[in-house]
Amino acid sequence: MLSSLYPLARARLFRMDAEDAHHYTLAGLRQLGRAGLASLLAPAAVNAPRTVMGLNFRNAVGLSAGLDKDGACIDGLAALGFGFIEVGTVTPRPQPGNPRPRMFRLPQAGALINRLGFNNLGVDQFVANVEAARYKGVLGLNIGKNADTPIERAADDYRYCLERVYPFASYVTINISSPNTKNLRQLQAADELDSLLGALKEKQQHLADLHGKLVPLVLKIAPDLDDEQIKSIAGTVLRHGIDGVIATNTTLSRTAVVGLAHADEAGGLSGQPVFDASNAVIRKLHAELGNSVPIIGVGGIFSGADAQAKIAAGASLVQLYTGLIYRGPALVGECARALADMPAR
Repeated sequence: MLSSLYPLARARLFRMDAEDAHHYTLAGLRQLGRAGLASLLAPAAVNAPRTVMGLNFRNAVGLSAGLDKDGACIDGLAALGFGFIEVGTVTPRPQPGNPRPRMFRLPQAGALINRLGFNNLGVDQFVANVEAARYKGVLGLNIGKNADTPIERAADDYRYCLERVYPFASYVTINISSPNTKNLRQLQAADELDSLLGALKEKQQHLADLHGKLVPLVLKIAPDLDDEQIKSIAGTVLRHGIDGVIATNTTLSRTAVVGLAHADEAGGLSGQPVFDASNAVIRKLHAELGNSVPIIGVGGIFSGADAQAKIAAGASLVQLYTGLIYRGPALVGECARALADMPAR
């Protein structure tokens, strides 16, 4: 199994610029996926089904959005053993994102900093890529707004993307928590969030009637929230009947990485330093939502025990990103096995 060779591959990749390594890896996965050989990278997926949001997941471990922004490597990524895949964030129009360099490794902390800024080829190419994928499992499609769309017009971008991706999604994630698009996190504030979710729920119902299926809407939130903000978000989620919450995105805090190389770079910090903050948000969110709205826990999972901690905090499912870069494909199966006998919240 090629997954046992990942430490050697990582050593080579870590000698490259972080973003170049990212694109190199995705290109390789894309080629293996097209050739039907991606399954050589990992053992067969752990079969530990669970039903969340009315969807049947093969196991509780998913890929977080951000790794495959354009949905171009779905088949290759699915072969790594994930129970579900989420791709994006996609915006209505193509955009280059922020200037390079914009990705930085902090290996001493098991972390990454990125300020990519929703770089993607736009929703038309995204949909074409999703349609071309052979993958038949649970697929989350993550949507955002263009950087040059005024914040007061953000709902227009989200509605447009929702309409375009809806027929192809198992669920749709509303990303309002990236720190790398100016003012985006402002949409987490009470009035803005209430308006946005109201507009998207209305659009969801229209699309459900049009397509004959109700695709769940999931909200992705930041770890940098105080108790009152979490309580307010939970209330808005319940009021509008949002189907799930992803907790959490990357953090702006640098407390855990002070003094390390690249620690002062702007952008969102992911990986082990966000683990505790993410778990704290999950616990507080679950206290407000109970079992009425499922939580997908993401942030700093580097082991099966870390995945179990997310479920213990109140999550029903988990997602990986930075841990996958540091640990490789073996982490997927390790986490799936650790959660196999652990009931969803």
